[in-house]
Amino acid sequence: MKNTKLMTLVDLTKQVRAFQKKKKKVVFTNGCFDILHVGHIRYLSAARALGDVLIVAVNSDRSVRALKGEQRPIVPQRERLEVLAALSFVDYLLLFTGKTPGRLINTLGPDILVKGGDWSLEEIVGRKQVEARGGKVVRIKVVRGASTTGLIERIVEKSLPAAPSRTRAV
Repeated sequence: MKNTKLMTLVDLTKQVRAFQKKKKKVVFTNGCFDILHVGHIRYLSAARALGDVLIVAVNSDRSVRALKGEQRPIVPQRERLEVLAALSFVDYLLLFTGKTPGRLINTLGPDILVKGGDWSLEEIVGRKQVEARGGKVVRIKVVRGASTTGLIERIVEKSLPAAPSRTRAV
């Protein structure tokens, strides 16, 4: 399936400039989005509600492995991009290979940079650059109990054979 939301940095930069010229607010966020769950959906929906256009930068498979370890990602980048493209509130996708999206943020110059509430302001890559241009950084509350790592742990736990019950002979 052709992913029409997936853009190159060069083409997306042109789009962002055109939107900003029309006074549209461009929102940027990033992540691995390995196994999409309710936390991701609520987060991306809330991010989109902050502006007119939502750009989601997605870590490449190599980048995910560098951040999360050799067992990740579970879902390959091509499929993660396809799933995210199916979401109506995601306008554009960008695949990146680095550990951070700093270069993308500097190049695109979004009006609003979004991260999860589990990130402190000091940890957010690109915050200083966005704020220096008059943009803002928004932290969105994390959905308690919703994480890809937690899902993987639950799947593994449920796939293990149950321990034999220990009953005492009477």
